[in-house]
Amino acid sequence: MHEESFRGRGRGRGRGMGARPDMRRMRRGDIRTAILAVLVEKPGHGYEIIQAVEERSGGGWRPSAGSIYPTLQLLEDEGLVTSSERDGKRVYEVTEAGRTETARRLEEAGGPPWEEATSGGWKAPFAQLALACRQIQMAGTPAQQQEAERILTEARKQLYRLLADD
Repeated sequence: MHEESFRGRGRGRGRGMGARPDMRRMRRGDIRTAILAVLVEKPGHGYEIIQAVEERSGGGWRPSAGSIYPTLQLLEDEGLVTSSERDGKRVYEVTEAGRTETARRLEEAGGPPWEEATSGGWKAPFAQLALACRQIQMAGTPAQQQEAERILTEARKQLYRLLADD
């Protein structure tokens, strides 16, 4: 099973906005807990789980398919989730045993594993900005992308002015 990391950790890794050496690597059990916590809310397929974790972490954590799908299979083998084919996709749902395990894990951890990414004080807005930029890059029209570039350029200038005023 793969360990997951927050986006942008270290040079050349991920596609996040810059290196964030202070972001911790996600522990192996975090992906299990994250999947269960998402599925307790509603059934979903792998990509929906990836999106849900990314949204809940404010863009700070996007688990890979290479960690989600093997973990889903393991959870199914353990009887914590079941799967069925719906509209051509394998949809996963938490069992009663899975609900009990989820509650235990969340209580033991003090909440879902993505809370650290969203409770980072001043760090959370950076993760949210990175997510918004990624969404504009992937789904925005050329006009929206051009406007986003203008906004980011102005924001960068204002941030440097803030430092210069010090």
